Amino acid sequence: MKYVLFTDNLADMKIEQVCREVKRRGFDGLDLTLRPGGHVLPKDAEMGLSHAHQVALREKIEIPMASTAINGTDSPFARDVIAACAHYGVRQIKLGYWRYQPFGSLVKQIDSARRKLEGLIKLTSRFGVQPCVHVHSGRILANGGSILYLILKDFDPKTVGAYADPMHMTVEGGLSGWEMGLDLIAPWVSLVGVKNFHWQPNGRDQHGQAQFRPVYVPLADGQAPLPRFVSRLKELKYDGTVSLHSEYKGRSSFRSLSSPELLDQSATDLKYFKGLAR
Repeated sequence: MKYVLFTDNLADMKIEQVCREVKRRGFDGLDLTLRPGGHVLPKDAEMGLSHAHQVALREKIEIPMASTAINGTDSPFARDVIAACAHYGVRQIKLGYWRYQPFGSLVKQIDSARRKLEGLIKLTSRFGVQPCVHVHSGRILANGGSILYLILKDFDPKTVGAYADPMHMTVEGGLSGWEMGLDLIAPWVSLVGVKNFHWQPNGRDQHGQAQFRPVYVPLADGQAPLPRFVSRLKELKYDGTVSLHSEYKGRSSFRSLSSPELLDQSATDLKYFKGLAR
């Protein structure tokens, strides 16, 4: 497997420094943000990715994937982003999200997402880039794995991938839902994103009902069963890219880390996950 670090939480660092520090901590490369607020902005896709590619070559690391905000052919600069990825050897992209709303129209929303995905596949196939749909928790259509299966079920896995994520899959299916979701999307699994969490008390609502929220924690400390997840990946003979997300900044983290602290924790997480994958 190839291990990369998601650059979203390193936005305060220039790409030259990110490449050096990521390599120093044992990663093979970057999961580069190519979206609004990212290291490369969509409107600057060609020049920005050219620069990132040159830096990565110099530092002897790879950029096998990019995280985008594209969720349809009408997304701003979608064609430019996809063309730039093809030009600089970024063969897989994470798509943006389709939001779930309102209640009572889920089937129609899934059909709409499928039509958008069909259009995207026609575009990405022309460039030899694989779009991947991230399994997410919360009010996202690709929720938990099972709904993502309904979106992907009639598409060729060679043309579109599932981006499995044990943390989000466990949030939505803590006992066995994550495993059943992975079972359903198995033919499409093309990327894996890794992080972990635990549920933290978050006060009470107006009725007195206790509330909880997921908080990101180091991989070995969370409630997503990573050893079991990795064992299933082995059964699937998965040997693709693994992106560590390292969501260790802000209120959603167990502790808000500085960028150097985040990189050090990422190195610890990488060693832990590689130990599971052996």
